Amino acid sequence: MPNSSEELGLHGENSVQHVKEDSEYVRLVISDDPRPAEGDTLQPEPETRTKSLIRWIRTLALCILLVIIILIFLKWGVPFLFEKVLFPLMQWEATAFGRPVLAIVLIASLALFPVFLIPSGPSMWLAGMIFGYGLGFVIIMVGTTIGMVLPYWVGLLFRDRIHQWLKRWPQQAAMLRLAAEGSWLHQFRMVALFRVSPFPYTIFNYAIVVTSMRFWPYLCGSVAGMVPEAFIYIYSGRLIRTLADVKYGNYHMTTVEIVYNIISFIIAVLTIIAFTVYAKRALKELERGEANGEETSTSTGSGFEMNKLPLERTKHPTSSSFPL
Repeated sequence: MPNSSEELGLHGENSVQHVKEDSEYVRLVISDDPRPAEGDTLQPEPETRTKSLIRWIRTLALCILLVIIILIFLKWGVPFLFEKVLFPLMQWEATAFGRPVLAIVLIASLALFPVFLIPSGPSMWLAGMIFGYGLGFVIIMVGTTIGMVLPYWVGLLFRDRIHQWLKRWPQQAAMLRLAAEGSWLHQFRMVALFRVSPFPYTIFNYAIVVTSMRFWPYLCGSVAGMVPEAFIYIYSGRLIRTLADVKYGNYHMTTVEIVYNIISFIIAVLTIIAFTVYAKRALKELERGEANGEETSTSTGSGFEMNKLPLERTKHPTSSSFPL
């Protein structure tokens, strides 16, 4: 009997130990946690790799095509522009008009072209080519300031139509709405960023009237944002004129002038890139803010609604008046 009891005790201990080992085995080896199949973890994702490869091939093809286009333009396009456009234009402006009349013509073109959605870049180039940095800068700033105020006032007359037109691009419209919110300094900063960014400024002049943007932040921010662009256009115009004189005139650049033009060209390109990157980052932050507030606007059922005119806001004692 004692032997049998001892055997039963040993058998019980062995069974308990076996159960513990089995439980440890189940817990450690055969886990109850859901795991992906081996095929899912070991097999690569062919679709993702294929899409990535296609994207790289497209990027490479686009770069090659861009290089070919640039080479073709440098080989045939630049000589054609110099011979058929720039050099005759410089001869015409030297004989057809006097400098005061030409300055008035350039100011008028810079003021009226944005009203009809015509790019005013060629007029800025001419101002830089003919009048240089001093008077050319004054001409550009006076003309573009008038060209930014006139569309703003004209847009107020067609505010409802512009609002309906902007509904086709709700994302850009929402960014404009957010840019027009906030304090005077915020509106000033956002207008300056829109002027520096690749956003078409001729469209911006009209689109901003359907927001709560006030006039003075719009005007001051537009002038501040146009200063870098004015200097870039003047510099590029002076460089084009110098190259035209070297190619078709009797002018020969010295080594110092060549080095100066190369360094200044690099600085101009880096400046353009820096301003563009900074403006894009700031607008991306604004776009993320718009995306965060999109759910709220959709839940309340309000999309891009047209804000009140500055003249309408004068009815409230806390609102500012619109200068006319």
